[in-house]
Amino acid sequence: MLLSPLNWIIHISSSLEWGVALVMMYHYGRLVGRKDIRRFALFMLPHWIGSWFVLAYHITGDAIMLLLELSEAINLVGSFALLYATLKILKGDEKREAKPRTALMGALFGGMTMAAGGAPGYSFLMGKSWFDAVLQVSSFVYLTFLVLLLRVRKQDPEAFSFLTVAGFWFVLVFISVTVCCMYVAIHVLGYKSLSHNDFLHGLAESLLSASNLMIAIGIHKQHKLAAERLRA
Repeated sequence: MLLSPLNWIIHISSSLEWGVALVMMYHYGRLVGRKDIRRFALFMLPHWIGSWFVLAYHITGDAIMLLLELSEAINLVGSFALLYATLKILKGDEKREAKPRTALMGALFGGMTMAAGGAPGYSFLMGKSWFDAVLQVSSFVYLTFLVLLLRVRKQDPEAFSFLTVAGFWFVLVFISVTVCCMYVAIHVLGYKSLSHNDFLHGLAESLLSASNLMIAIGIHKQHKLAAERLRA
């Protein structure tokens, strides 16, 4: 395996953060009685699954390219899923259901400060085959999702906190830095791939972890505010 123990911790925590954020988003949707938010949480699943295929790829020492390509295909599905879920929130016809059972149940989940994170956009940085066309489509869809997310935040601030929206946008910082790190590792330092330079690889991946953490903390804050309103 190419990754150091510290780099493995960063990769695994990044994936876990997205997963916990997914769970927190779902329970926030239950707390405020909104099916559209719960759907959004469920549609975060493909990116989370894709992140584990990337981890499996690294376990093989970056030897089984099929695992990376599968992660790219799953992330494409995930980008379309997030876009669809965001459009449903903008449509606004599912904003309210029956009242949630208790505020206390929601508050228990609001107290979670960890978050679970996948890697939307991660694998498209590494593709070098005909699959690049698919990755370009995935990138375009994800960018469209980000733009619509800003509209949701403006029209329906209950759905997402500012920090959660910023976390989704921060993925673009992760992508940009990763591209730069790849160029330096391969073309300047002469490594075979970014994975062969542990420092640059870890630096880039830590930004994805930060992005996922922003998403999760934003959900936690939104959840806490909603629970307080219900208790009042």
